[in-house]
Amino acid sequence: MVWSAVSFGEVGGYSSAPRPEGASPTPRLGAGDEGAAPVLGAGRVWSTVLPWASYFASGVAAGTVNSVAGGGSMLTFPTLLAFGMAPITANATNAVALIPGSASAFWGYRDVLAGSRSLVLAMALPSAVGGVLGAWLALRSGDARFTALIPWLLLGATGLFALQEPVARRLRLTDDGVRSPASWAGLMVFQLVVATYGGFFGAGIGILMLAALGMMGVRDIHRANGLKNLAAVCINGVAAVTFVVGGRVAWAEAAVMAAGAMLGGALGAGTARKVGPRVVRRAVMTVGVALAAAMFWRRLRG
Repeated sequence: MVWSAVSFGEVGGYSSAPRPEGASPTPRLGAGDEGAAPVLGAGRVWSTVLPWASYFASGVAAGTVNSVAGGGSMLTFPTLLAFGMAPITANATNAVALIPGSASAFWGYRDVLAGSRSLVLAMALPSAVGGVLGAWLALRSGDARFTALIPWLLLGATGLFALQEPVARRLRLTDDGVRSPASWAGLMVFQLVVATYGGFFGAGIGILMLAALGMMGVRDIHRANGLKNLAAVCINGVAAVTFVVGGRVAWAEAAVMAAGAMLGGALGAGTARKVGPRVVRRAVMTVGVALAAAMFWRRLRG
């Protein structure tokens, strides 16, 4: 579940070379095994169980992280790649797998969104449009150009998030925020860009959305997390439909990850509500810096 795992020549008896899109991991026969009846020794059983256990565990971790700060795709996407899934198929499978976790996390924050109908619509509508656009672009182009921007986006968003409270105080924003027509338009345009990126790849969109909501004066971290999780459901939901139509989803792997993500999302939302906003803010900034560092390191390694 880390970037270095992707570079292994073999993982538990699996080839890390990309297989046909949508294919599930298949154990390879060793030398002299051709024509022989398979024997399930301890090593063979472990190599069979390891991928599925990893999918579930990464789903739990991603659901928990997404409910607090976002960035769960940085756990699930590399896990799929580590066991040899083709990048576009891994991207599509990841989008489908994390929908239940985001929905579960959103449900955990539903009570703090009372009276936020305008913000809900301002986040949901551009999220749906951008999710479709991003997934469409992913199906028709490689991700090399956009991936090069990811570490800079994450680093900038984390910086914005760290500055949101002093900026809000300077602008004298309340928790309901300054809602001028220009601020609404700015939020929706920014969210459209974030959603397009989310439909295309998706890692770190939660931090970008939290930064935008903070600059709009949403200073309650739990309210912002609820809005962020709602938008993530919209983005991944419409992107998933696009990927399904394109035939790029590995359904067995998605189902196992989704089960883990639902558990992680439910646990994460409850935990975040208990530990307090200061701890959650620190977690958000830590995740942001870690994600940016991971992406920069991956680029340096080529």
